Amino acid sequence: MVGAVTAGTLVAAAGVGLGLWAGSGDDGASGGSDEAAGTASPSPSPTRSYPLSKAPRTIPAVREHGAERGPGWRPAKDHRVVVDDPALADEGRLTAGELGMTYAGERDDERAGDLRLELNRDAGANPESYTMTVRDGRVTVAAPTEAGVFYGTRTLKQEVKADGAAPEGVVRDEPAKRRRGLMVDIARKHYTAGWIEDRIRELGDLKYNELGLHFSDDQGFRVESGSHPEIVSDDHLTKAQVRKIVELAESRHITVVPEIDSPGHLGAVIAAHPGLQLRDVNGAAVRGAVDIANPESAEIVDDLLKEYAGLFPGGQWHLGADEYQALVVSDPEASFPGLAAAARKRYGAGATVEDLTTGWLNDRAATVRALDRTPRAWNDGFFRGGSVQAAKDIQVAYWTGKEIGARQPAEYLREGREVINYNDEFLYYVLGEPLTFVYPTGERIYEQWTPLVLRGTTPVPERYDGQILGGSFAIWGDIPRAQTQEQIAAGIRLPLAATVQKLWDPREPALSWAEFKALADELD
Repeated sequence: MVGAVTAGTLVAAAGVGLGLWAGSGDDGASGGSDEAAGTASPSPSPTRSYPLSKAPRTIPAVREHGAERGPGWRPAKDHRVVVDDPALADEGRLTAGELGMTYAGERDDERAGDLRLELNRDAGANPESYTMTVRDGRVTVAAPTEAGVFYGTRTLKQEVKADGAAPEGVVRDEPAKRRRGLMVDIARKHYTAGWIEDRIRELGDLKYNELGLHFSDDQGFRVESGSHPEIVSDDHLTKAQVRKIVELAESRHITVVPEIDSPGHLGAVIAAHPGLQLRDVNGAAVRGAVDIANPESAEIVDDLLKEYAGLFPGGQWHLGADEYQALVVSDPEASFPGLAAAARKRYGAGATVEDLTTGWLNDRAATVRALDRTPRAWNDGFFRGGSVQAAKDIQVAYWTGKEIGARQPAEYLREGREVINYNDEFLYYVLGEPLTFVYPTGERIYEQWTPLVLRGTTPVPERYDGQILGGSFAIWGDIPRAQTQEQIAAGIRLPLAATVQKLWDPREPALSWAEFKALADELD
């Protein structure tokens, strides 16, 4: 290594360029005696020697790079992108356009400068893993799935952006966590379709694979509905716009995860159906909460879940289940006797309003499960004890420990539940910074957060790491006019980069925060 660096330094000083032209060792050893004898030595065939390559500079950083000696690879207009399977045509065309190359489709010949995309269909490998080989003036990206190939092309794109070329050698890379997301509250603040599409492109380049859309809340219902058009806000996304968003996301191997929060946060639905609103023992309306003892409440929510299953084809569904206001009073049974009576009727003597609320969550989970979706819900929709327990397959979206009767994250993990980290201490970008919220910084995430840090700043024991599926950054619209769309995009840029670094690679980052930020700025 020292010799290689020295040689490279000498070459640079001599103005030769990237490599060193040198004769063979035998010629050098015998040159003195030949010269002394007055005989001319034969001219050697020149060869170029390179220093060992350096690891790619990317976000997230690659997990492994095998350094080699060679010139590396840089794209050119006459270089081809070729594929070995028609399933990779989208990845091939996208990358060719980004790098200014020619997409040549399926080819089995080899040419100088080629970028070759291959499916190796290795059933035993992480489906999002890939190998990228840069050697002999060509690049090959191979992976067991299209997603893995796509991530390899993202690495290549960033290498070229950062350094103009991909370094010689072999990258072997895969994510530590399989859920890497951004959630956007489009209910309280309306976002244009174009803004959402720009975030998808950004997420794709960072190797995120989920975009959550929280599109129903007290302040608005933001997606066109055929079954209940009366609930839709004036500012909303049409189904055609959503289809385009989903199509773009799929091309980047991103799953769009819809959320219709219930039985709380349904104010926009209640505004059109006031008879569904929950009222306490004194007849006072409870903001955003539907009466879960009224079967019509379940009917309208299930109508919507079934309608949007066709619009959002991904395998995940967020059911919400947080902050049901019937459970924030000191004595729910006394304050809401109708709910208490319905609980006892369905689940027997001693059943509580919490039991009835858990039954609501299980019923909605059954609805989306029948649609081949995996349900998830906010952690404050899961309760300790009681006669009714949340279904085991409902994943926990852990965001806070501030609710009444808050449970430590380890309790959910001890129950064997799968958890996704939405820690509001690090990952919540709440517009206007209400209550105790402050805008998260990339530096704090990069230096203090890991997927094990589910609540506050304290990690759960490492033995639970396998149950933590990943994490999600979240944008909430509590004070929607506090920032413009452009300000939000700028504000989340570094936090998104830092979050995905921690979800992709469990090791301590090799770069300091200042170095990481500088790289993020280069890649922007």
